[in-house]
Amino acid sequence: MPQRDKAQKPEDLTRLFVERANDGDAAGIAALYEEDAVMAYPPGARTVGRGAIRALWDKVLANAPHFEQETPLPTLISGDIALTSTPPTDGAGARAQVVRRQPDGTWLRLLDQPEFVHPIH
Repeated sequence: MPQRDKAQKPEDLTRLFVERANDGDAAGIAALYEEDAVMAYPPGARTVGRGAIRALWDKVLANAPHFEQETPLPTLISGDIALTSTPPTDGAGARAQVVRRQPDGTWLRLLDQPEFVHPIH
């Protein structure tokens, strides 16, 4: 497994995600998540666990999408838990993640809501 940068602060996760996605590195993206993380994606579904997250990103990245860095909103931190968010540039409404400090002091995603879409009434 290649040596990858780790998130030293919660906001690093968004930057690392974009870098790895644009490199086509699904394993690198999955490494940004805790083993039992939950991702609300694809829209209307959930992807649970690092292995499933990697498999999902293997499929998504097969189409070679390009991701843009997004400026994070202020992070809310309480002890070893933090809430990160960004206003998306792609019209997805908002993005938010709950992240947790790991024993080595780095951060990983625990819950990921990459898109907030308005429900159809």
